[in-house]
Amino acid sequence: MLDLFRIVAAVLVVAIHIAPFELISGNVDLAFTYILGRIAVPFFLMVTGYFVLGEYLTEEGSRFGSNRFEKIKRHLMKLLKIYMFSAALYLPVGIYAGNYSGAGIGDIIRMLLFDGTFYHLWYFPACIVGIILVCGLNEVFRKVTVQKKLAGILAVSSFLYLIGLLGDSWYGMVSGSSFIAGFYDVVFSVSSYTRNGIFMAPVFLILGVIAGNVRLAGRKKIQYGILAALAFFIMEAEGFVLHKLAFCRHDSMYLLLPAVMYFLFALLRTGKKEYRELRFISTWIYILHPAMIIVVRFIVKLLSRFGTDAGFMVENPLALYGLVCAFSVLAAADMLFIRDMKKKRQEEKAQEALKAATSRAWIEVSLEALEKNVNTLRELLPDDTDLMPAVKANAYGHGAVSVAQKLQELHVNAFCVATALEGVELRKNGITGEILILGYTSAADFHFLTEFSLSQTIVDKEYAEELNDYNGIIHVHIGADTGMHRLGISSENVDGVCEVFSMKNLVVDGMFTHLSASDDMSEEGKRYTEEQIAKFYRLVSCLKERGINIPKLHLLASYGAVNYSRYGEDYARVGILLYGVHSNRACADECGVSFSPVLSLKARVSVVRELKAGECAGYGMDYCARTDTKIAVLTIGYADGLPRELSEGKGSVLIHGARAEIIGRICMDQTLVDVSGIKDVRAGDVAVIIGTSGTEQISALDIAEEADTITNEVLSRFGNRLTRIVV
Repeated sequence: MLDLFRIVAAVLVVAIHIAPFELISGNVDLAFTYILGRIAVPFFLMVTGYFVLGEYLTEEGSRFGSNRFEKIKRHLMKLLKIYMFSAALYLPVGIYAGNYSGAGIGDIIRMLLFDGTFYHLWYFPACIVGIILVCGLNEVFRKVTVQKKLAGILAVSSFLYLIGLLGDSWYGMVSGSSFIAGFYDVVFSVSSYTRNGIFMAPVFLILGVIAGNVRLAGRKKIQYGILAALAFFIMEAEGFVLHKLAFCRHDSMYLLLPAVMYFLFALLRTGKKEYRELRFISTWIYILHPAMIIVVRFIVKLLSRFGTDAGFMVENPLALYGLVCAFSVLAAADMLFIRDMKKKRQEEKAQEALKAATSRAWIEVSLEALEKNVNTLRELLPDDTDLMPAVKANAYGHGAVSVAQKLQELHVNAFCVATALEGVELRKNGITGEILILGYTSAADFHFLTEFSLSQTIVDKEYAEELNDYNGIIHVHIGADTGMHRLGISSENVDGVCEVFSMKNLVVDGMFTHLSASDDMSEEGKRYTEEQIAKFYRLVSCLKERGINIPKLHLLASYGAVNYSRYGEDYARVGILLYGVHSNRACADECGVSFSPVLSLKARVSVVRELKAGECAGYGMDYCARTDTKIAVLTIGYADGLPRELSEGKGSVLIHGARAEIIGRICMDQTLVDVSGIKDVRAGDVAVIIGTSGTEQISALDIAEEADTITNEVLSRFGNRLTRIVV
């Protein structure tokens, strides 16, 4: 309903600039054009608030910046581009009309920031300024609860709206005071009207967030309908009284307008179907309708030159209104057609790029499977435990940037990597959550920690001292060694841990341990893991006794999340299971939870050859055909990460839904397979190394078993020569 109402709002804006009922009845025109029509712009502002600001205002940020603000920045840039395009479009008309004659620098700034460079373009700077103001208020109130924050922003915005109201439709009531009139003289020297981004836009932006979260059903929907109608009728009465008393300096803002819009917007928040094309069309109706007024007038003049009297088309406002609406819709539809053609060309280019990317060997990454695994892991863990996915080693071969970007869309705000450069790569690609380096960072790279807001693991006490000596504040997580005996300060060294908390240049944001046997559910494995957990909590208790403020805690990795979820604490550093893969067969058999593989590995058949009995293929004559055999050469080898241990029949691939055994030695860039039993194999066909073809499937776990290793190693060794395609 919001999408459908956009068109209604757009044609109401057209009415404001034509006054269609002016010759029929002044009262009808007032009621329709200058009162009802005033719901259009607030509606557009509320839609922006709901879709653009909603998540940002209703979720907490962090020192790394909320990733929700990225969406806002993109929308601000979109608004700015539309504004600049529209300003350029109407610049010749404005020059011809003399709108800019004698304009100084101050006048130009006023037009750009408040009035708009053409009479209807004020909406775009108002929306931009309003969004920035609301985001600023969000920062002011960010330390309180979401409900109090929204209430605070609404209170400030309402106060600003009241100031704007008294300078708009209620101006006549306060203009008699020399002090107040002087105040508004200053306001009008900066902005010609108060219907701008400071006084009008913020209240409707925040109301869009609030009303958009109202859920109506049954009796409540009827109540809101009655309240909306009542508020509207009172606003109509308000408008008539103000116009009769000649109070209106302008009439964009009414006292009852926010109430009308709140109830109306809540009522329109129904239905699940989207009409995205209407969003585009309504925008272009708004932008292009003044141009269509000019076009209609030009057509009438042109017709009159050829002896056709079409003057009624412009002399009758209602006829002009109908024609301008029709022309505006057609022009907006043309813009939609142009956009769709552009999208089609982009899709064709993308298909060409995809074809090039899959010409040799490639990895396909399923974001749908990744999302399923995220949801599964979240269901396993306590509600207050956040995921801190391990995206080290290029996200276990899956592509760290694309994986982290998808996780960020899924409201994951913390990540862990192995090296500083892995963290830097994520930051440079828009990842804004916490990024914890689990490994060692040399002193030469400490500048990355501060420059890119990376958190560093304390690998031992001496390392903490080295970090503390660096010229800058560094955020850290303390690694507590409870039995892995790899990195971290011994959990029994309470004094050493306390010293780290007291170091002036270190900010301790977290403390963690690594459970070395959380995947081992034997009695011995469970005993050792419980001992590690007990050691960690003894350290936490000792720190509490010494008055240390305990930071965020995390103990669990993938199998800890499955087998010891009750110890979820603040974070779970999920790794291999996030990618839908088990480390080994024993873990898969004992897990009891289903995950979806995210990665598929594929290659092309480059050549198909016939071998006669007794002929050899590949290095060292390791393969010799016993009978006449058909072989295929695949465009993948051990330099791409395909384990060489799969040579000589230990591994296989899938072609046309059937298994083809690997023969001979796997080469650096190519692999030979026996396709004798598979029909119609040709150059260009796809061979599936990991994934599904027909009813057959080869998993990363199958590959790991054949190579006598674990899936973690298999996946993380896939090289950069393999193109990664997100599907």
